[in-house]
Amino acid sequence: MSIPIYTYDAVIVGAGLAGSTAARELEKSGKKVAVITKLHPLRSHSGAAQGGINAALSHEDSIELHEFDTVKGSDYLADQDAVELMCQEAPKTIRWAERMGAAFSRNDNGTIAQRPFGGQSSPRACYAKDRTGLTLLQTVYEQALRDGVDFWDEWYAADIIYKDGAVSGVVAFNIRNQEKAIFNAKAVMFATGGYARSYKINSNAHANTGDGLSIVARHGLPLEDMEFVQFHPSGLSGNGVLISEAARGEGGKLLNSEGERFMERYAPNKMELASRDVVSRAIIQEIREGRGVGPRKDAVFIDLTHLGAELIMERLPELRDLAICFLGLDMIKEPILISATAHYSMGGIPVDKDGHARLNNTEFVEGFYAAGEVACVSVHGANRLGANSVLEALFFGRHVGKTMLKDIDGLTLHPASEEDADTMNAELEAILTSNGKERVPQLRNELQQSMTDNAGVFRTEELMVKQVALVKELRERFKDIRIDDKSKIFNTDLQEAIELGHMLDYSLFIVESALARKESRGAHYREDYTTRDDENFLLHTMAYMNKEGDISLEYMDVTLGKHEVQERTY
Repeated sequence: MSIPIYTYDAVIVGAGLAGSTAARELEKSGKKVAVITKLHPLRSHSGAAQGGINAALSHEDSIELHEFDTVKGSDYLADQDAVELMCQEAPKTIRWAERMGAAFSRNDNGTIAQRPFGGQSSPRACYAKDRTGLTLLQTVYEQALRDGVDFWDEWYAADIIYKDGAVSGVVAFNIRNQEKAIFNAKAVMFATGGYARSYKINSNAHANTGDGLSIVARHGLPLEDMEFVQFHPSGLSGNGVLISEAARGEGGKLLNSEGERFMERYAPNKMELASRDVVSRAIIQEIREGRGVGPRKDAVFIDLTHLGAELIMERLPELRDLAICFLGLDMIKEPILISATAHYSMGGIPVDKDGHARLNNTEFVEGFYAAGEVACVSVHGANRLGANSVLEALFFGRHVGKTMLKDIDGLTLHPASEEDADTMNAELEAILTSNGKERVPQLRNELQQSMTDNAGVFRTEELMVKQVALVKELRERFKDIRIDDKSKIFNTDLQEAIELGHMLDYSLFIVESALARKESRGAHYREDYTTRDDENFLLHTMAYMNKEGDISLEYMDVTLGKHEVQERTY
């Protein structure tokens, strides 16, 4: 049966804030755009962002302070040209979202309410109660739909068409019935989200399997700074479901089993509002030293009872519901149990500040772009500040959409053919016909548990050497899988097998990159190299995978600027 080829000006993979925003920019300027997404756009992970979106709006704050906090938070690995662009445009981005219909929480005088977040000099997280991401996602999606963007939801993007240094489309199949299609375009943008699901305890949606990263890497294209995985300090104990930084921003106190407010020992000035990597390490250290709480002693308390019912119901209603639902604990009446949870990916597809995907330090891939969490621009460096991710997705989604609009008329449409689907067809066929002895859930569980144990908050050479070998072994075992469902209708067994293949590939990028970085910086903490080494490692990691699946590493200079590299303390 022949595979249909659909032609567009631009194809975007991923319908979260970055993808939908870029699509709207292009469509309302008269370009024909398709958005391919493996779930309904309003189920995109952007909707899970709770706490806020940063912008320097108040008289006490400034754009320069926002830049400084971001660069300092990044442990000086962020590219300062990209940081400057994002922070300068943040106030305009908030006003743009508001004019589209996003309803932010307000102060009594009518201005947009802002709350303090970790590592910030001033309260600058604009919020909509504790469901900021969902408010923005609904707004952007509705406007994109109104402007005529074609959303292909429940379609799985399985491959890119990459030939002679140019990307000219996407190959996908319909999850509902395995119908296949080729989407041919002058420009392709990836906005496929992050990769924290490679860890056992994580805050990510089930769809966040990082497919976009390994789809690109399998073509020999690089991934940048993959070793930097952020652990959020406050995931609900046992499952990692996120309790937003808003809980600490509103005044939540962290307590250990002895009732101590232990952040005094780790960040005496900022306390609970130090940067996320600092607070996560402090929590795990308390647990390691025997001061954990809960039935498994693997958590600490966050106490919000002193805030009172009225404030909690006004500003944190969803967080309260989550704790009641998953732990049976009501934050109005009692402290709740939290611990560090794998949360955010600082690394990703290397792009310049306008979203052009890199081939290496100096060359770019024609017609290929990325934005949002899948991209490494890099505004977060080694550690992201809370509420900068929603800003990054919304601002760079729009900005990269404008870049594509400028570029598109100068790009050539390289016609696609049915042969472009060969790799996808072979992958589907191999999984559907394989009758081996390995099971996907078992392999996935082994990967996630071992990543948590060996490449988590604390890392050592010994553990990561072990993890590299383990990931390679799991990749070999993956070749011998078997799925029970061989049907074509909503075959989630097939989808989960494909996703596991991607997780195994990019997990190797994480551990190989982390093993080579012999220093501690931001979220990457080496117990055998506890200090930051600017002389040897003030560099971005560029990792490449060859046809045999082995990883090689190169390094790229960090773009420095007016904020001088100095020791980072809170």
